[in-house]
Amino acid sequence: VQLQASGGGLVQPGGSLRLSCTVSGRISYINDMGWYRQAPGKQRELVASITRGGSTNVADSVKGRFTISRHNAENTVWLQMDDLKPEDTAVYYCRAAIRRTMWSSFDDDWGQGTLVTVSS
Repeated sequence: VQLQASGGGLVQPGGSLRLSCTVSGRISYINDMGWYRQAPGKQRELVASITRGGSTNVADSVKGRFTISRHNAENTVWLQMDDLKPEDTAVYYCRAAIRRTMWSSFDDDWGQGTLVTVSS
């Protein structure tokens, strides 16, 4: 099972980026999916998560600027980031709660991280 994240880059303050993360491999079911970020010298923190049914949880620091969405059939989760600020600079990681077979428990799988740099 692999989580492939993409979409990071360098953007000016006030700009936008859209991160994408797709799960591939042999899986039975994906439950919650989410995005986390880790800035230099800081702990990894939740940015936003989404249930299979579409309920979302968004960190206060990005509420109103970031939107999480997913496509269950495509095993993909997106993070639309608008009005980016320098403090949003971090490595962004996607996470998915995956059940590999119908008899297995859920495991948390992580993507490799994609760097977002907000700077003028």
